[in-house]
Amino acid sequence: MKFGLGAALAATFGALVAGEAAAADLSTPVYKAPVVEEAQSPWMIRLRALYVKPENGGSVTGVGFSDLDYSDSVTPELDISYFFTKNIAAELILGTTNSTISGAGSLASLGDIAKVWILPPTLTLQYHFTDFGPFKPYIGAGVNYTVFYSQNTKNSAFSSIDVKDTWGLALQAGFDWMFDKHWGVNFDVKKLYLEPDFVLRTPAGGLLNGTANLNPWLIGGGVTYRF
Repeated sequence: MKFGLGAALAATFGALVAGEAAAADLSTPVYKAPVVEEAQSPWMIRLRALYVKPENGGSVTGVGFSDLDYSDSVTPELDISYFFTKNIAAELILGTTNSTISGAGSLASLGDIAKVWILPPTLTLQYHFTDFGPFKPYIGAGVNYTVFYSQNTKNSAFSSIDVKDTWGLALQAGFDWMFDKHWGVNFDVKKLYLEPDFVLRTPAGGLLNGTANLNPWLIGGGVTYRF
């Protein structure tokens, strides 16, 4: 009888201890490790179709009321960006195009004067706004060094043309619309301030000096990829 009572008490005590342990287990919060987001690469590239719209203007020294016009063009452009922080990035803009130089004003009777190819690598420092979800606008400013090559005259009044390579300032604004962390579309507008000097040579050896006020607008749209 005493053995049976002891066993019952032991069983009751065991049940109470087990119940308290179970209650303690239920009341103890379960710790979950925080999700660590994969760090995004600082590199981004964009491939754009670019419309180049020069600002018509310029002059030949010593020729009154002289003026110049330049043809528009469309060309592909590759941009490479590096993000120092989530907001600050540098972008290198690569592309090449050509333009036909024509007489205007008192030079209008000359028609097309020359055709030159233009290589304007541009480096800008940008600020990216990051508080608008997939819409990511930015502004930028930088420097440009333009190389003129494959320069050929188109008028028999001139035997050669030499447009001088030159530095210029660049301003930029645009946005990316990101579909996910890697892919998006881009729209971008840049203004380059380019006013190179040039020398025209006549078949008789005469020289005409002048300045071409190109100052083009570069309007582009394309695809963005963030590594």
